[in-house]
Amino acid sequence: MSRHLTPSKIGLLALIRLYSDGVVPSSATIPILSFLISYLLPVHSHTSQENDSVSQDGFTVSIQKLQSATISYASAIPGRTVWDLLLKLLWAINSLDALHAFFSELPLLLEKPLDGSPDVPDDQKLLQQKRMLFSRNSPLGAFVRRSQLEFTRLQFHDGNNLWKSLIIYRAPTMAIWKRRNPTAGPRSYDSNLQIESFDRNGTLSSLLYGNFPPSSSKNDRLKHGNTSTDDMEKLLDYQVSRMQRSGNRVPQAMRSHLRAMAQSGLIIPSVASYVHFLDAWKSGDYPSAFDSLHRYFDYTMQSRDRSLYQYALLNLAILQADFGCFSEAVKAMQETIATARENHDMPCLNYSLSWLYQFGRSHREEMAEIRKKGVLGSEKEALSFLKAKAKESNMWNLLSTTLLSEANLTLSNGDNVSQAFESIIKASHLNVTKNTTEAYGGLMLMQSSIFERLGVACQAWSYCELFLQCYAEQSPSEDVIQIQCKSAYILARKGRWEEALCRMDQVDHEALRTLKYQQFWTTNLGILRLRRHLHREELDTGDHVLAQLRAAPTGVPELQYYISLIEIQLHMRRSDYAHALSLLEKLLSDLEQQEADIFQQLKAMILKAQLFDQAGVPQKGFSVALRVASLAHRARLLPVLWEAVGAIGRVLVSMKEFGATVRLIENVLPQALECEDCDLAAYLFSCLADGYMGMAGQAKGEFLQRKEKLTKALEALERAFEEFARIEDIRGQCEMMAKKATIMHRNGDSVLANDCAARYLDIRKAAKMQG
Repeated sequence: MSRHLTPSKIGLLALIRLYSDGVVPSSATIPILSFLISYLLPVHSHTSQENDSVSQDGFTVSIQKLQSATISYASAIPGRTVWDLLLKLLWAINSLDALHAFFSELPLLLEKPLDGSPDVPDDQKLLQQKRMLFSRNSPLGAFVRRSQLEFTRLQFHDGNNLWKSLIIYRAPTMAIWKRRNPTAGPRSYDSNLQIESFDRNGTLSSLLYGNFPPSSSKNDRLKHGNTSTDDMEKLLDYQVSRMQRSGNRVPQAMRSHLRAMAQSGLIIPSVASYVHFLDAWKSGDYPSAFDSLHRYFDYTMQSRDRSLYQYALLNLAILQADFGCFSEAVKAMQETIATARENHDMPCLNYSLSWLYQFGRSHREEMAEIRKKGVLGSEKEALSFLKAKAKESNMWNLLSTTLLSEANLTLSNGDNVSQAFESIIKASHLNVTKNTTEAYGGLMLMQSSIFERLGVACQAWSYCELFLQCYAEQSPSEDVIQIQCKSAYILARKGRWEEALCRMDQVDHEALRTLKYQQFWTTNLGILRLRRHLHREELDTGDHVLAQLRAAPTGVPELQYYISLIEIQLHMRRSDYAHALSLLEKLLSDLEQQEADIFQQLKAMILKAQLFDQAGVPQKGFSVALRVASLAHRARLLPVLWEAVGAIGRVLVSMKEFGATVRLIENVLPQALECEDCDLAAYLFSCLADGYMGMAGQAKGEFLQRKEKLTKALEALERAFEEFARIEDIRGQCEMMAKKATIMHRNGDSVLANDCAARYLDIRKAAKMQG
């Protein structure tokens, strides 16, 4: 394998020479230059981010690509296209000596250097004057200079192999060349074979060329020198950058290409070990990941001393964290920070500190010793330090992430929402001005979350859809999966279960080849199905799904919280209130100890008030509901506030304060409906119906007022029934229908009462058939 030169690069050099000769018309200048630059610049700088892989054919120029790029443009010579002139120039290299002459003329395409180099001969100077010369530092000039230098460094056998590879490379155009030159024979690829005294079937000809043309399989193309070491390094570097950007594994096409490289016996660059490490890491094959990581950095240490040692430790720490060895990950990250400081590697240091902060947010118990030592200080001090260092190092992506972390910390602590909006707007402005497209996923997710906390569900949904429509293709797969799962949750709260499951199925299957993403997606899908099973009263199936969720490894504390919450709700559905209360108390203790998000703590506290209500002692949850309402109002957690108001309403109903219940619920109901949460709306309408029923009972002797209250109670029950029906809540539907039947019976309308009872039985029967 050549270090740089390949037949495809000779084709590019020939096209550059034609452009320098001035035979390319003005109309074809931009397309031809764009074609050249697309293969001369680094792969990751011009390759579309939508491509799943870049194979060998993606970074080498086949003869067919040269033909398609030039055949449609007429040249400055009448009756000839640019492709005709390019084909003539390629077939003019008809011997090894002609190949040497071709490369020896390449310096004539460049401007004279400023170091006083000797002048070119007069005949060549005249030829230079007719050409458009390239600057020696331009992309085309640098490519010409390097190609000419690499050719002079070639050993004789490498030059001979390059010549043979060029013959194979242009072989598909032999039929076209014969049509334009009838005198061309079957051996016209080498002018020496056209000599009459030369034995074309002799030993020398067989030794030089053997059977022609050779096989055109991928392995044979690799063996015949159509791929250089430089091309392989570009390909592997692109795959590394793409895998780090998107978080996905190596695509199947690239895996087969790497396997072909290994089987062909070619020299594979050391960065291939790093590609194997990333692929094994994402697939969950941790022994292979450790082995490939050590192999790669063993190679790099031999040539670069300890300059990359901190990056080896950084990868090791992240790998240990994904493997679940948190204490080892923290130790490795501490050593990374120390080594980065020693080597004055500020980007690595800043990234390591940012990772350590994010890790500490999720695993506080593992960071207890570090907090005691004061490595990062308080959370606000750590974020201020990271923002300052990110600005100094011009690490805009890190600065955007830090601003979003600041907004997340503000929301988690229940501080002023306007401060969170300020940090989000700063991050958004930074993303636009600095074009940090990879940070749009976290930004949109934060914006959706904050509007969801404020009870504006339509705005939260809009941000999810905006991201999926406009930014999903250029964002990491982790952000795409998180927002798809979030939008599925929003659909589920509206009762659109089938659409929610379809949204979960729309996740890219290539992304699910990564074990971490696959576990995250599977857990979210299991939580959605478990909620649906609970609403359908399929409790045995819910137990089975819950056992699977408990057994599945999930490294996201938020998912563990939701699983614990649904487990408590499952025991409440079974009327096992003692066990549910013990689990709830343990969850509240863990949340307080971990200093969890205030939203999670308040949701668990309001569930405690609802548990007391279902157990028949709602007044025990009065103080809890009042406290939740106060904290939720201060933190602007409006959906939790409306739930707390509903819990307070249930307490007031138990205290026979029906008028206060009705006034309280009616005041918050319009804003609660903006949350687009069917469960919350049904809960409030049910409480409102109980309030009207109580007021009707207190209206003794006032027939019209009593009838009015009963009518309003029926309307509230009907609305609650509709909301429960949307989310397929069997118990809620049956309860509302039983209350309607009771009201009809008390009004003396036995026909409607029987209809409600029949609907009650139909709902129960349908639920049993589904179960």
